[in-house]
Amino acid sequence: MKGGEFGFACPCCGEPNELFIDPEERGQVVVMDCRVCCRPIEIALPLNPDEAPDVRPEDQ
Repeated sequence: MKGGEFGFACPCCGEPNELFIDPEERGQVVVMDCRVCCRPIEIALPLNPDEAPDVRPEDQ
C-alpha cells in the first residue's frame, strides 16, 4: 500500500469502510470509528508499502 484509499470491512459488523492513507503515516496505528456501527477500529499501517494494513477492533 503506497498511499491513497484503503477499503476494508469493519471487523465488528462487516460493513465496508474506507480510509485515506498518507504515505508518511506508515508504521503508525490509526483508530477510526466504523461509519455504520460506530465502533472503534484499529488499523496498523506497516512500514513496508507492499504489506497490507492490519485491521482489528480497538479493544483486541
